[in-house]
Amino acid sequence: MTLPSASVETVSKGRLQLSEFPRVARRHPLIFVGGGLLALFIILALAAPLYAGDPLNMNPFERLQPPSANFWFGTDNLGRDVFARTIFGARISLMVGLTSAAGAALGGLLIGLVAGYNRAFDNVIMRVMDGLMSIPTILLAIALISLTGPSIGTLIVAITIVQLPSVTRLVRSVVMSVQQRPYVEAALCGGARLPKVLWRHLLPSTVPALMVQSAIVCADAILTEAGLSFLGVGVPPEIPSWGNMISSSRLYLAIAPMTVFAPGICLAATVLAINLLGDGLRDLFDPRSKRRR
Repeated sequence: MTLPSASVETVSKGRLQLSEFPRVARRHPLIFVGGGLLALFIILALAAPLYAGDPLNMNPFERLQPPSANFWFGTDNLGRDVFARTIFGARISLMVGLTSAAGAALGGLLIGLVAGYNRAFDNVIMRVMDGLMSIPTILLAIALISLTGPSIGTLIVAITIVQLPSVTRLVRSVVMSVQQRPYVEAALCGGARLPKVLWRHLLPSTVPALMVQSAIVCADAILTEAGLSFLGVGVPPEIPSWGNMISSSRLYLAIAPMTVFAPGICLAATVLAINLLGDGLRDLFDPRSKRRR
């Protein structure tokens, strides 16, 4: 999902004022629906120790219990509270998704600025990015885990490396289109130093597209973490995560469906919220959508 270079002018004209929020909400409801749902998951995850029980506490006498007042989502095959594990699992998924998106955005921004502005490094950098795009996430994660052992940090590094090329290519395309504009050429002819041109003219131009792409990367990272954990090569089994929960409970789906449905529904809702937020940001920064309206 890429944005036209004209979207830069939409943002650079000024900041969004508080009085403009009702108008933005009417024209771009996806931003508030997706952002509100995502904010709800973040708040629930951060406040989990205040209201959720111990996700690691096992009680063999309470195995595979149905939902009740004591266990809102029931218990799993080891007698652990599914509600507590689902809430604490949101911490893992959101941390992996947000951290991977931030790492890919920062790295892709720096590399894309250099590749888009300096043609001497462009071919070398983009060939490296093409090579990284050919590496499947699962294979890279397995390779890193075999060297360092399973951990959340290793999983974040693997996802960030795989997502880096898409962000780099997007930033590069925006920079290459913006650097031909008269105000950038005027700044260079006026004696502006390269760091100043990058910071004041090229960097702000990449922000709208980078925000949308970061949402896509975050959603993809959450799904990748869940898939890798489901396969047993992601988050260590002792750490509650949505992928681990679905993997360990799939054999008990017929007798305890909430052990699978609870993390699965939360996973789908979180990814949906991020995608809605990304689509809303795309519409907000795309001047063509405003003309259609």
